Amino acid sequence: MRKPIAVVLMLAFMALWIWGAGTLGTMIAGSSAWLQLVYYIVAGFGWILPLRPLLKWMNANEPPEDD
Repeated sequence: MRKPIAVVLMLAFMALWIWGAGTLGTMIAGSSAWLQLVYYIVAGFGWILPLRPLLKWMNANEPPEDD
């Protein structure tokens, strides 16, 4: 049951992350190219840090089910 829950949570998180990154990206559109470069690198790779605990939990060994 862990994997379906984790997938729903990941999809919800990614939707919010993409919306937030796009919104902030439009706000810095007039800034220097270096600031934009750093922002988009952080926005592109930064999503994995908050999802690491969820991925570890999702892939943790579950106890075997009794038949």
